[in-house]
Amino acid sequence: MSPGRLLDLRGTTLTSDLLARVLEATCHRPGRAKLDRVRFTGDVRLAGVTFSGDVTLDEARFDRLASFFGTRFEGNVSLAGARFGRELSFHGVRVHGHVRLDRAVMARDALFSQAGFGHGLSCERSRFDGYATFDGARLGGAVFRGARFGRTVSFRKVAGSAWFDGAHFAADAYLSGTGRFSAARCRADGVLDLSVEDCGVDLRRIDVAGTTTIRLADSQADLEGAVLRGHAAIKGRGRAMVSSLRHVEAPSLELAALDLSACRFAGLAHPAGVRLRDCTFALTPRGVRLSLRWPMLRWFSRRRALADEHGLRGWSAADSAAAADRQATADRLATLYAELRPHVDDSGTSADFAFAAMEMRRKASRHWWLSLSWLLWGYGMRMGRAAAWVTLIAAITGGALLWTSTSHAAPRASHPRPAVHT
Repeated sequence: MSPGRLLDLRGTTLTSDLLARVLEATCHRPGRAKLDRVRFTGDVRLAGVTFSGDVTLDEARFDRLASFFGTRFEGNVSLAGARFGRELSFHGVRVHGHVRLDRAVMARDALFSQAGFGHGLSCERSRFDGYATFDGARLGGAVFRGARFGRTVSFRKVAGSAWFDGAHFAADAYLSGTGRFSAARCRADGVLDLSVEDCGVDLRRIDVAGTTTIRLADSQADLEGAVLRGHAAIKGRGRAMVSSLRHVEAPSLELAALDLSACRFAGLAHPAGVRLRDCTFALTPRGVRLSLRWPMLRWFSRRRALADEHGLRGWSAADSAAAADRQATADRLATLYAELRPHVDDSGTSADFAFAAMEMRRKASRHWWLSLSWLLWGYGMRMGRAAAWVTLIAAITGGALLWTSTSHAAPRASHPRPAVHT
């Protein structure tokens, strides 16, 4: 054994003393290391060791502490299928290449805080039975598809994209991401706290039993089919958007400072439990339109509307294809508009939604009196129309009276009275 040369110890058993002798023989600088299926019976401490080549520890077994703190990896590291009986520490470790922990089992705490992985981290179908922390790590891209976290996981202030598709969080989860974040079909038995910045977020069909808090900073999230059993809050900052709340089950959902102009609500299970605050919605077109259906003359004033209504009415080319969506029927939209609850300070949105609910009921029914109510006074919420009709009727009546009086005065002027002589 010598520095920089291949180190091949596959299938062997290393005690603490034997591991120390191997590192001393390589001057703590081995080259490529093949340590597959190695069993480490004592503590593994590799502080000050530099691996100048790729390191493979697939199916390795660590009976006691495994600490890579202070270790430098100039290539890739593979720990696929490894088993850690005690704590695992990658705290502050720098890896130039890719780190692979697929199907690994960590029976105790796993520390990855402040670590830096140049080409990402893969933990597909891994099992973290203890506390797991990745706070402040620079992972480039982290994959946890199908992973299981038995205790609290802290993934705060992590730089890079992250994929937790199909993961199971048996306890509380505190997550973050930049660039891209996906947790589709994941399950959280406790609290789910997510903070993302400048990120696209995929949360479709997630299932959260505890409290859900999602903070979006210049990000866009999709929650189609999500099940949020506890209180849920989605808060935005900057250009924060939610693109879909279709088929979401959330008895208590708070939406604050979000752009909902393109958000679909069709199939929302509990619209009465949604609270809206400082949110932006799509606007209806303005102007007069002619139609072959009653009423033939229609005029639209600017008001806030759901994107589903735009799709139903086909108001724009982008939404014309969505008009065929059977989920966004007029009856269901009427229910959505009637039950969604804007904040008490947002009287404008409340009034617009109340008017939109009547519009959808009129569109869904064949009752003539709804059309008449819309035409005459805007369901009692557009009294300017009533004033306009009164003014028009008064003008017509006044004109008719003036014309009648003028027509009667003309014959009297053409036949003057004869003079009376005394």
